[in-house]
Amino acid sequence: MNDPAFDTAEQYEEAVTGWWRTGISRIRPGEILLRGYPVEQLIDTVSFVDMIWLLLRGDLPAPAQRRLLEAALVSAVDHGPQAPSIAVARMAASCGLGLNGAVATGANLLDDVHGGAGQQCMGLLADLHREVAAGADPDEVAAESVTRHRQAGEHVPGFGHRFHPRDPRRDPLLALVSEAVGAGEVTGWALRIGTALERALAHGRARPVPMNIDGATAIVYSELGFAPELGRGLFVLSRSVGILSHAWEERSAGTRIKGPLPRPLLAAYDGPPARDLDT
Repeated sequence: MNDPAFDTAEQYEEAVTGWWRTGISRIRPGEILLRGYPVEQLIDTVSFVDMIWLLLRGDLPAPAQRRLLEAALVSAVDHGPQAPSIAVARMAASCGLGLNGAVATGANLLDDVHGGAGQQCMGLLADLHREVAAGADPDEVAAESVTRHRQAGEHVPGFGHRFHPRDPRRDPLLALVSEAVGAGEVTGWALRIGTALERALAHGRARPVPMNIDGATAIVYSELGFAPELGRGLFVLSRSVGILSHAWEERSAGTRIKGPLPRPLLAAYDGPPARDLDT
């Protein structure tokens, strides 16, 4: 530093970098601080899940927080090629895109329709929680919410599954939350409202509408204090593992989607028969 306008290196650094402030990391020659911790102390000391919590929340998680976050992240990593985000990543890889392009293609599909139900469920849980905190009964507000959704012709986000009669990821996640509630590690507010919604959806039906992975992880992330939009971000982070795995498998196979397709993959055509433009 040779600028006479500054007395110290810190003053110079503040002048040239102060317009873009961050409390997440500080990078200097020979120094990497992540939320104040030197990276060399974190390496081989904390887990990747710890690092996710640290960067998002500002400090390291308690054991119960780590366990719940890790369980939710593990539960949503993959749902096979029938999931649009996985299917499009495989197609991108088979068309010659590198891993970065294939993974980005899959992750970019995780928007409101495919991938947004968890955030939507977290928002619903928060809305109903405000009513319950004001003195309303959880089962009553849940029943009213289900009625409103049905009258609007909308699905309650986080419930029901087109593939699974009962999502196999629901029970272990809710069991972990229940255990944490019993130990006083989380309050249980989201679990109470989520299960009340499940009861309301099942009322009067021969077949229940159980919670799916979006609803179960919405309860976990809500109990852990994450904002709804960040809950979607965590889902994207989790599902990216499956997207990467499928894209890599497709690239390793060396197949091309533009080559000959087996008949089951050919799209059914129900348009007009072949015809000439001049007729």
